[in-house]
Amino acid sequence: MPVRERSKPGSQSALRLSNQRRILSTVSGGPTTQADIARTTGLSTATVSNIVKVLVELGLVATSPTTSSGRRAQLVSLSSTDGAVSVGIDFGRRHVRIIVATLDYRVIAEKEVEIPAGYTAAEALDIAANLLTSTLNHARVPRSSVLGVGVGVPGPIDRRTGTVVDGAILPEWVGVTVGMVEEIFELPVYLENDANLGVLAEVTWGSHAGTPTVVFVKVGTGIGAGLILNGVPYSGNIGLTGEIGHTPIYEHGLLCRCGNRGCLETVASTTIMIELLSRTLDRPVRTRDIVRMALEGDERAIRVVEEAGLAVGRSIAAITNLINPHTIIVGGPLTGLGEMLLGPIRSALKRYAVPMIMETTDLVMSSLGERAEALGGAALVLQQAGIKTAVS
Repeated sequence: MPVRERSKPGSQSALRLSNQRRILSTVSGGPTTQADIARTTGLSTATVSNIVKVLVELGLVATSPTTSSGRRAQLVSLSSTDGAVSVGIDFGRRHVRIIVATLDYRVIAEKEVEIPAGYTAAEALDIAANLLTSTLNHARVPRSSVLGVGVGVPGPIDRRTGTVVDGAILPEWVGVTVGMVEEIFELPVYLENDANLGVLAEVTWGSHAGTPTVVFVKVGTGIGAGLILNGVPYSGNIGLTGEIGHTPIYEHGLLCRCGNRGCLETVASTTIMIELLSRTLDRPVRTRDIVRMALEGDERAIRVVEEAGLAVGRSIAAITNLINPHTIIVGGPLTGLGEMLLGPIRSALKRYAVPMIMETTDLVMSSLGERAEALGGAALVLQQAGIKTAVS
């Protein structure tokens, strides 16, 4: 089901944005002649020339005369303007968060709005588009200065097509493509799973820059993992990695939305935690209530958190035994619980992970909290543009 009737991936607008992104990606490796850009991208020299003119007007690239093989040529390079920015947008079950960052990785604007439960992808994207416009206006950043938008969604994305596929926490997103999002934002878009953006944020803005092997586990409505292996984000064969929420925990447990029984998500997600506490309290509970109640010493909340932590730790142990990471980072909306959540996770790791591996692996809570995914979106844009992090 299309996000909007006008959101057609093959439209001229989507094609233009795609070609702009291909040229920016090519130039990110260093100054390149227009002829070389044409050879690398497969675009015609006329198309490259026209798009470069647009990018120059937007302030994203600069051109200068040069010679190539004894002939006059146009050299294209990323603009050195200090006004360029990247944008990260994170979609959750009930929120949209946006972050605007400069080329030197400074956050200059940040905003979050709640959205109604059960929203459609079209509604969420419209809200995000308006939020993007208002945030840029408030920060006095012209739209032409935006290099791109890194968008995080809670679901797997097929990298071959840039499409959200079955397995998303929000089924309304299934079938949404990067082209559809670009049509609405009218900017280059990089679509990514939220846990993958979380781990990217941790090695960019967090205290884990330079850590070669990192596992970032987001515990929320769904449970997913983002991986850094040997200093590089790992996305697997077609992009479907880190789906630990569908790791079987109890053979005869609850039926999971993936079709199996007893998956981690049916035991330790915030959805299950909310359901258990709401039933006990006979009133609606939200994620923030779980954190508040547990910190206040409510035995029911503490028990729910402990059981979830033990299940998460058991699943993480399998990853730990497989890749022997330097650091495991726990993120998501429960980060405020600190050791109250980390404690049971650590206990399960000690039981199920190889002792020597566990003894040499750090288990920490994310210092970025619920900002991680939006920060990761902004970092993804800067990474695609070839702009190195200030801490690398």
